[in-house]
Amino acid sequence: MEPKPFELGLYTFVENTSDPYSGQLQDPVQRLRDLLETAELADQVGLDVFAVGEHHREEYLSSNPAVILAAIAERTRRIRLSSAVTVLSSDDPVRVFQQFATLDLLSGGRAEIMAGRGSFIESFPLFGYDLDDYNELFEEKLELLLQIRNQERVTWRGKHRPALENQPVYPRPAQHPLPVWVAVGGTPASVVRAATLGLPMALAIIGGVPERFAPLFELYRQTARRLGQAPQPLSINAHGFIADDPKEALEVSYTTSSPVMNRIGRERGWPPQSRTQYEASTTLRGALFVGHPEQIIEKILYQHQIFRHQRFLLQLSVGTVPHRQMMRAIELFGTEVAPVVRQEIAGRQSVMA
Repeated sequence: MEPKPFELGLYTFVENTSDPYSGQLQDPVQRLRDLLETAELADQVGLDVFAVGEHHREEYLSSNPAVILAAIAERTRRIRLSSAVTVLSSDDPVRVFQQFATLDLLSGGRAEIMAGRGSFIESFPLFGYDLDDYNELFEEKLELLLQIRNQERVTWRGKHRPALENQPVYPRPAQHPLPVWVAVGGTPASVVRAATLGLPMALAIIGGVPERFAPLFELYRQTARRLGQAPQPLSINAHGFIADDPKEALEVSYTTSSPVMNRIGRERGWPPQSRTQYEASTTLRGALFVGHPEQIIEKILYQHQIFRHQRFLLQLSVGTVPHRQMMRAIELFGTEVAPVVRQEIAGRQSVMA
């Protein structure tokens, strides 16, 4: 069986923070219109995936990824539409499945769910869940989601949701089964869970030295082999920015992302990141993908040698990036980075075969 082509794509939380250059907050209506343009362009330049994450904070407009992805479905023809992530712990798996099954029908079979526990906690009190049940909620709800995916009629009992007794769940998606990924943040137990369930896994690497995450990929593969699970795709999700000029890429990336990351850092007790530290993280062995196309190509291929993953998703907008520069970054990613990366990795796979 021939290996599948390496996938490249984008993900966003639809941030709506103050423009660091003007200090102005963009009109949310215009921000969502701009988002649809970026997704349409990503489709046109041949990227494989466009993913929308879920947050319930003032500075994001993406509390309901399925609705946004449905609008994108009508503006695109080929690109896969994913969540990144669906905060399954504080949602109802029945409704999640129904929403993404509907999206799958609207898009002609292009939907997928990337389920995770989320990087923020606002959704738990918002929907009446106890953070003490953080792990148990995710395990139980993922179990139910997979059961709904695999069978039309569901009988299920759990602790955090009313039981289902031979209950049919509609609509059914165009894809059988509807793809479900598990997003992890670096916890070995989460990696083992994904491998045990035979689900593809996405790992976010947004700081530190990427090589230190290599044992997690090996843990996933070892666990899957031990249990006789079929090989599943693995993804790296990362932050970065692309421009024709590397200095411009660095300046835009640092100026727009550092206020956001430092604000989150203050909330979590992290020290602020200096410009020197930021620039160090954009080098080949750093976590950030910032530079001109050749630098991005080199870094993706470098990490592929370490992780042997099958997908790479890039978040270009950690903070508010001017729309013109965002559109150019997507154009460069699709027309200059993606073709070279796909060709090189296909060559590596043919040699291994």
